[in-house]
Amino acid sequence: MRAVRNTAFVLGVAAGGALALRAAFQPRGRNYSFEGKNVLITGGSRGLGLILAREFFKQGARIAICARNAAELERARLDLRLWRDDVLTLPCDVTVKTEVDEMVVAVREQLGPIDILVNNAGVIAVGPMETMSIEDYQESMDTHFWAALYTTLAVLPQMRERGHGRIVNISSIGGMVSVPHLLPYCAGEFALTGFSEGLRAELLKDNICVTTVCPGLMRTGSARNAEFKGKHRAEYATFSVAGSLPILSIDADRAGRQIVAACRRGAAGIVVSLPFKIAARVHGLFPGTTANLLGLVNRVLPEAGGIGTRRAPGRESKSAISESFLTRLNRWAAQRNNEVA
Repeated sequence: MRAVRNTAFVLGVAAGGALALRAAFQPRGRNYSFEGKNVLITGGSRGLGLILAREFFKQGARIAICARNAAELERARLDLRLWRDDVLTLPCDVTVKTEVDEMVVAVREQLGPIDILVNNAGVIAVGPMETMSIEDYQESMDTHFWAALYTTLAVLPQMRERGHGRIVNISSIGGMVSVPHLLPYCAGEFALTGFSEGLRAELLKDNICVTTVCPGLMRTGSARNAEFKGKHRAEYATFSVAGSLPILSIDADRAGRQIVAACRRGAAGIVVSLPFKIAARVHGLFPGTTANLLGLVNRVLPEAGGIGTRRAPGRESKSAISESFLTRLNRWAAQRNNEVA
């Protein structure tokens, strides 16, 4: 009986200590207001970036979005004018540091200091490892890691000078659990996740909260603009169906609200959607088992062949399955979120 009491005492002390540590290290600004704040969103012209811009607008923020495609940016500007008419759109290739520096200066000159940076720009190439080239890996690292580093370094001096700020890095569940047929993508997202988590530890002393977001499958409609290799029609069908199923994927507007709420409270990180929260926890406990299970999944995915190492966007990889009732939700999302020209 004494042993039981001692064990209970130790567990109680440990739990109390954990709560005390959490309180001690809880970032300031849980009631952070977005009213009048300046938000810069990279990759903001379509998909999740556009959804986040709408959500920040609802919260009273002023928005600047950047993307490479000028036509997409103009369509996004017209969309966002339904919420506010002062959105700032800037063409920028965030993989080029000089362009990033010039873009950040332009935002400061036209809106003022950047209070919140959302690193959302991303690329994705889908296919077996045999179809991936060195360039695929370089593109992923350039877009997911280097671009986020460039923008972060550009906004940090003024955030530190003002003594506050928020940085939201949109990584992926693929930055926590590496999955087959997405190796370059996962490599880049793992780099971003590691950078983002370390960055938070470095910047808490400056009252700058960094939030790492790892979404699972979201119904944004972005599969149309993803790149597919090998048996590209089969790859696109698999990808688009998985990204449309209500249980496996999450409504993108709901995901956007969760991300903005996490930014508001200065959360360290979130995994968006329940199935992928479970997957991340299982992988954390049993990484070898997870890798072996994914090896079994790989056996049923399309084999190499088809167009080989060449790329085809989803919109050029249609099939009866990809255009069936199974993908209806994602096709509707593509229309709503500027994924269709």
